[in-house]
Amino acid sequence: MSTRTERPAPPTLWPDVGASLVVFLVALPLCVGIAVASGVPAELGIVTGVVGGLVVGLLPGSTMQVSGPAAGLTVLVADTVAAHGPHALGVIVLGAGLLQVAMGLLRLGRWFRAISPAVVQGMLAGIGLVLVLGQLYPFAGQDQPGTTAAKFAGLVDLAQAALTTAVGLSGLAVGVLTLVVAWLWKRTPWRAVPGMLVAVVVASAVGVLLPLPRISVGPLTDVVDLVDLSLPNAGVLGAMLTFALVASAESLFSAAAVDRMHSGPRTRYNRELVAQGVGNTVCGVLGALPMTAVIVRSATNVDAGARTRLSRVLHGVWLLVFVVLLPGVLSYVPLAVLAALLVQAGWKLLAPAQVRALARADRAEAAVLVLTAVLIVLTDLLTGTLAGLLAAVVKTAWDMSRLTVTVTAHGEDHHHVAVRGNATFLKLPGLLETLEAVPDSRHVRVDLTGVRHLDQACGQAIDQWAAGRGGVELIHPVSD
Repeated sequence: MSTRTERPAPPTLWPDVGASLVVFLVALPLCVGIAVASGVPAELGIVTGVVGGLVVGLLPGSTMQVSGPAAGLTVLVADTVAAHGPHALGVIVLGAGLLQVAMGLLRLGRWFRAISPAVVQGMLAGIGLVLVLGQLYPFAGQDQPGTTAAKFAGLVDLAQAALTTAVGLSGLAVGVLTLVVAWLWKRTPWRAVPGMLVAVVVASAVGVLLPLPRISVGPLTDVVDLVDLSLPNAGVLGAMLTFALVASAESLFSAAAVDRMHSGPRTRYNRELVAQGVGNTVCGVLGALPMTAVIVRSATNVDAGARTRLSRVLHGVWLLVFVVLLPGVLSYVPLAVLAALLVQAGWKLLAPAQVRALARADRAEAAVLVLTAVLIVLTDLLTGTLAGLLAAVVKTAWDMSRLTVTVTAHGEDHHHVAVRGNATFLKLPGLLETLEAVPDSRHVRVDLTGVRHLDQACGQAIDQWAAGRGGVELIHPVSD
């Protein structure tokens, strides 16, 4: 009697095709909105989305992550364009991409996982706050000021314009409508259709007859500007490094989050860093926006049932087909609708619930988060992030310097001093204060066997105290 072994059915492509269409519908308004908020032509956001799909999507590293222009880089791009001009963007993104490729080849990708979560949350919260603040202006049909201080200073005039002018009232209405529809759609039986897309369609339809500024999208060939290699200077080189570090961190943090959403192959961090670098190199050559792996589109890809990287490649194909065949459709979308989408994205970056949870769990970590976010708002992204990293290092050093010094009297002439923990220079003032307060006695025994780490500063201070006092017996740990 023969047995027949059933072969598994070959995988079907339809789940990936369906997922790619959903991701495309989410990515299209975000690509355009991020470009407009960054102060560059809307078409450049679509170029970056296409490169993210067709180039990064084909490269190894991650299976489910979707790459494209990121809301987290909007503030950085806008500041860079204001400081160096739009023509410098290409060479900056090109340099950042090459740095990412080098970091990936040097296997530095895994080190991005060592950054304090408080600093990461603080960085995202600071970016989210600046993004939300800037996008309030398009609600009222106003151009957002160039600096954060000016944005805060202009809020009173902005509120007046929003409530007293036809453009302001219309923009406020369609912006709020966009947010409400997106929020309500998640609670309907049809939430498989992206709520973001439904909100854009509904709000744009309502705003057809209203006096609102709208998107203008033309052929991609009109905005693609090949990189000018004659521009680099000290400021541009610094911007390259900032773009590379921030884009790499955002991509790899996204990878860690997306890996928890599915049971497929895990991200290979160094290869993913190379893939992101290749994508940014291509975007730089074309003069487009920088890219990262983006959590919103990546989560949408997983939720839509994607199985392979085909879905993210096809989403790039649909973006390209749309902008080539139907660019005029985007001209019906008011800028206030895109601003609403970016306010929503900024609020997600701000993540107030996560900030409150961290504050309840660890106040010191929450302080690092707040410091990072506030400095990003008051200064710039690089300064705030570096200050946050420094604060996290200092906090860690302080936590690791836990030291207890116990003084016990054995009669009037004998005292026992037990030192436990990590004796570092951060604890030196307290250690010396305790030792100098030991009462005068004929014999003092200082037990250091409980010290896990004794740095040079504390070691020298204890030796000098013992030599100056006399009658001190030091008991050191036994060496292995």
